[in-house]
Amino acid sequence: MPEIHNFTLNFGPQHPAAHGVLRLVLELDGEVIVRADPHIGLLHRATEKLAENKPYNQSIGYMDRLDYVSMMCNEHAYVSAIERLLGIEVPIRAQYIRVMFDEITRILNHLMWIGAHALDIGAMSMFLYAFREREDLMDVYEAVSGTRMHATYYRPGGVYRDLPDSMPQYDASRWRKGAKLKQLNRAREGTLLDFVEDFTARFPGCVDEYETLLTDNRIWKQRTVDIGIVTPERALQLGFSGPMLRGSGIAWDLRKKQPYAVYDKMDFDIPVGATGDSYDRYLVRIEEFRQSNRIIKQCIDWLRANPGPVILENNKIASPKRQQMKGEMEGLIHHFKLATEGYCIPEGEVYAAVEAPKGEFGIYMISDGANKPYRLKIRAPGFAHLAAMDEMVRGHMLADVVAIIGTQDIVFGEVDR
Repeated sequence: MPEIHNFTLNFGPQHPAAHGVLRLVLELDGEVIVRADPHIGLLHRATEKLAENKPYNQSIGYMDRLDYVSMMCNEHAYVSAIERLLGIEVPIRAQYIRVMFDEITRILNHLMWIGAHALDIGAMSMFLYAFREREDLMDVYEAVSGTRMHATYYRPGGVYRDLPDSMPQYDASRWRKGAKLKQLNRAREGTLLDFVEDFTARFPGCVDEYETLLTDNRIWKQRTVDIGIVTPERALQLGFSGPMLRGSGIAWDLRKKQPYAVYDKMDFDIPVGATGDSYDRYLVRIEEFRQSNRIIKQCIDWLRANPGPVILENNKIASPKRQQMKGEMEGLIHHFKLATEGYCIPEGEVYAAVEAPKGEFGIYMISDGANKPYRLKIRAPGFAHLAAMDEMVRGHMLADVVAIIGTQDIVFGEVDR
């Protein structure tokens, strides 16, 4: 009889379903996965080492570029670590703004996830639906920070500036004019809060549309039900967090269990799965859309009723206002000192974690009293999830590898760092 050999296949790093630059070396018995070996490091940018060689305030922008779909959540963990070492209290309005943008970021992340995951499995329309809503939230990012992705909006002591009183509007063109232009600009005639409120009013209907496309779709269920099952005990042992852990039935969410900012004042629920398969993780994220929407509405109501400062008045930590910097010598000196050498932080070590869209994103920071960290270590949720890839895909078919990569919601900026 001829000897039967397993054969080895490279999956990625150029594969469109690899969600970045993942190279999987798969050992196959026919079409069944016997072993999967993830190779990483193809996107390594030495973020932690770079942060150790720059003043604290110059590394905020690097955090955006880690999980580049969850920008402001990454910033939140980093500035929280600095604030704890400095022992400073963030103004309450800034805390509400941060929570609102954390949840906007969660929706942005899950929109990208559902679009890409569905596209990987063969549902083309979902990608277009998800990006329709993503555009509106990207406009909100741009309105507060001037950029659509890498915002650098959170600062130690608060946020860069208060919410703007107006939203950019569409200009008339060959394609947009008359009644169509008026309809497009309808929600943009008020403040940023008015625009976000309009979004929260119509977003639940959009989530219903996603569910109509996918939740009871028999092809979607065939591709996700009982695929990549992880038991609650094993999910804990593997270091899962976020929707990957909650999909396995464990109601662990840092926003509830270890509240930060003003999450303890928010009314929302933690969705959990029952079987720990890819379908459960999909349902958990769909429900997170709705819960994030609830939190954003509560933040809008509070921010409308409570004006106030959004950053500390201490110019040794927070940059002076532009007008002050341009008009007063003292303001110019503060700005120059902050921009060139930053500030020194007392000796100590701290771990600050946030419930990022993909799971627990943490910053472990050691200060030796200088103006830059002695050590910085990033706890990226995607790294722990990718480590479970071999276990999750064994015994499944080759086509299921794509579904499992999608359900993990991996972004390689944070995995490779």
